[in-house]
Amino acid sequence: MTDLALGTYRCRAIPEAAARAAASGAWIDTAPNYRAGRAHALLAPALAAHPGSPVSTKAGFFTAATGADAVRERVLDGEQAATGHSLAPGYLRWQMHRNRAGLGRDRLDLVLLHNPERAHHGDPAALHQVLRDAFAVLEQEAAAGHLTGYGVATWHGFTDNLFTVADLLTLATDAAGGPHHHLTTIQLPVSLVMIDPLVQALDGHGPLVEAASAGLTVMASAPLHGGELPTITAPELVDLIRPGLTPAQACLLTTASCPGVTQVLVAASSAAHWQEAADAVAQPPLDAARLREITGVLTSA
Repeated sequence: MTDLALGTYRCRAIPEAAARAAASGAWIDTAPNYRAGRAHALLAPALAAHPGSPVSTKAGFFTAATGADAVRERVLDGEQAATGHSLAPGYLRWQMHRNRAGLGRDRLDLVLLHNPERAHHGDPAALHQVLRDAFAVLEQEAAAGHLTGYGVATWHGFTDNLFTVADLLTLATDAAGGPHHHLTTIQLPVSLVMIDPLVQALDGHGPLVEAASAGLTVMASAPLHGGELPTITAPELVDLIRPGLTPAQACLLTTASCPGVTQVLVAASSAAHWQEAADAVAQPPLDAARLREITGVLTSA
């Protein structure tokens, strides 16, 4: 059973949407740079009203204002701050403290390294070292009781072969000094546009299958591709997916049916859109044969 989760990147009404999601026990996903740096503050009232509601946040991207704070507090220099992204250990420790304060939580449920591929710079080995050092900080935060789990939220790290799930597990094991690490989650785009993870999973390989085999949670981001997919999904494709659904529901059901996906993130700002998405994810999943038909149509177009 795949769960529906609230993604706040494109959510236009975070306080209202978060209140609905928190009241239903749904996971909420955010980042300190979302909504021009205001996302944590906008979420805090709903999280305070529902202290058991799970929330994931991130570290990596930051706003110009946060970068200026980091320079002033000497966790980044001016050149580093100008990039708008960092996974440096000192910055991560500092950002973890800000994340806890911003969300009003003593302990973070989940912290995702935000697009770690930004640290690639043409050298995969250097990227892996950055990840290993970042994981070491997150393991220390977990040991201190400041977070429960961590992972990566990537856009093209897997598709560009910059790292695999096996790589991440190896790095986490090394960072933890043994197999009892706190790497729990990967987040990546899965949709009718970003279809490669689904195609790979149907063939028995790729990040979705590898994550499932390792017992990791998989958050599927951008299932509607920034809201574009419902407007370009043809009625014939909707009927192939499942007759009677709206285009948005057809797109969401396809992502929710992907082997290995455990959560689908949607930026549903209104109660009607949240219910529409919830009804889609609650549908019986598409079987492998139907998923192959769908991917065959899309890859042959």
